[in-house]
Amino acid sequence: MEVRFEGDELKSVLNRLRRAQGQISGVIRMIEEGRDCEDVVTQLAAASRALDRAGFAIIATGLQQCVTDLEQGRSDGESAEQMKARLERLFLSLA
Repeated sequence: MEVRFEGDELKSVLNRLRRAQGQISGVIRMIEEGRDCEDVVTQLAAASRALDRAGFAIIATGLQQCVTDLEQGRSDGESAEQMKARLERLFLSLA
């Protein structure tokens, strides 16, 4: 299954991923500088949340497209149950 992003969806996901990338760079820099543990953990938690949100946005878009594809009969030979199981595994991988 290919996830197709459109305009605002694509911008939103890319912004979240870039934010996480910047936060991870910040964590690396903080560790190299010997910064306070609490500050490092706080920044690391922010990066983790940004990645989670990007992942959820990707999965939500994928779910929406899968439902649309099923309604239009384009499930590439995959049954509704197979698709549901695959999407459930994807969703749980972020939990």
